[in-house]
Amino acid sequence: MAGTTGSSLSDHVDGWRPGPITQVDTLDAAQATRLAATLGLSETLADGDPLRLPWHWIFFSEWPPTAELGADGHPAHGHFLPPIPDRRRMFAGARITSTAALILGERTEKVSSVASMTEKNGRTGDMLFVTVRSEYRQGGAVVLTEDQDLVYRSDSGDARPFDRPSPDLADATAPWTAEPTPDTPLLFRYSALTSNAHRIHYDRPYATGVEGYPDLVVHGPLLATYMAELANAHGKSLRTFSFRLRSPLFLGDRFRVEATPDDDGGAVELAVVTGQGTVHVSGKGEFA
Repeated sequence: MAGTTGSSLSDHVDGWRPGPITQVDTLDAAQATRLAATLGLSETLADGDPLRLPWHWIFFSEWPPTAELGADGHPAHGHFLPPIPDRRRMFAGARITSTAALILGERTEKVSSVASMTEKNGRTGDMLFVTVRSEYRQGGAVVLTEDQDLVYRSDSGDARPFDRPSPDLADATAPWTAEPTPDTPLLFRYSALTSNAHRIHYDRPYATGVEGYPDLVVHGPLLATYMAELANAHGKSLRTFSFRLRSPLFLGDRFRVEATPDDDGGAVELAVVTGQGTVHVSGKGEFA
């Protein structure tokens, strides 16, 4: 493994303890309307409207100069990017709790800090799990808290083989379902909305030749958004939302989003599946 001979990832981050940072943004209703259009929704959002989960991901953009991006399109340096060699980053999941809806048009403060950092050994080698906790405040009160799990590993850049899921999709059994079909323009627009320059989502030669994927990768947060939208489409708003990314999906893969509410309708189990029930994303939510 490049850059880690004779040492573990924890050796490289020994003493690395970035302090909290505070960002301020006004939640632009036009930006939320752009996300709605990207998702194929006929909605026009306005100042004063509540923002449903997890649409807050399109705000607080981090937009470094192009010259400061790494070979993969991610920033080469950043406050919460651990100093490990040949760093590769993966988004593993999140847990979101909202006590009140974020309101569009309002000045919003986001305070982020490292909540935990753990090294694990997996199939692809040593991995560093970093959880970043963010608190979103409006009117001086915390209205939303999110823990994001990010996985980092060292990698020489050699392509790795990935299998595509089966094109055959078993019959649905969940009471709520949807079958989105994201295409190349949608992936590009979602990257732009979330300030995500990772080349695996828009640069097919890089995604296939360097990363070893069979095609462009569908964003994990986009899949999570599809799950949340399916839950929200049935007349209630999510108060909590958590999910775990298990395996990637690629442009052209056929998949289904499934939701199963509990008996009293207060919570819902969520999944993104392919084939005969292979789960690529699992999640759950509680309604307000």
